Amino acid sequence: MLAAGAGSRFGGGKLLAPLGGNTLIETTLLGLRGAPVDETIVVVGNDAEGLVGFCEPYGVRLTENPDWSEGMASSVKRGLASCSPDARAAVVVLADQPLVGAEAIERLVRAFEGGASVAVATYGGRRRNPALFDRTTWPMLEEELAGDEGARRFLKRHPDLVTEVPCDDVADPTDVDTVEDLRRLQARLRQAR
Repeated sequence: MLAAGAGSRFGGGKLLAPLGGNTLIETTLLGLRGAPVDETIVVVGNDAEGLVGFCEPYGVRLTENPDWSEGMASSVKRGLASCSPDARAAVVVLADQPLVGAEAIERLVRAFEGGASVAVATYGGRRRNPALFDRTTWPMLEEELAGDEGARRFLKRHPDLVTEVPCDDVADPTDVDTVEDLRRLQARLRQAR
């Protein structure tokens, strides 16, 4: 889980903002419970000290990205480097997408088990997060990822590796970038109750 950014469009402190009776990062972690993964690694950076206490109760492992200000690519690389030597794949999830959840990850893992090298969740036919990367792709990712774009360019350069996995019916890719995004999401969640 990538949680290292400063949340500058939010005004800072984004992942600790309240959502659904918890903080944003806790809501995301709760949604991931039951995902078919061996370990959850949270890559922290800007607000590492503030996030530790909120993450530890969820049994995750934290790894600090000292280069977080260089962009999302540095956090993806740090997360991959923190994976167990026997990890066969890694799923990249964003901490500010609290409605993605375990079922989307389960679908990506099934695609991987069916032979996919890279499995990407789609919503309305558009590629979004999360994404799973077979270990054989990690050297290419590490070489090609740069800045704050994540894996989007990598996916476009290697369409032969990508398996799209529809997740419309099990997840929602809404992300929280601004305070207004959070307000809209809070209102949606209240209406859904």
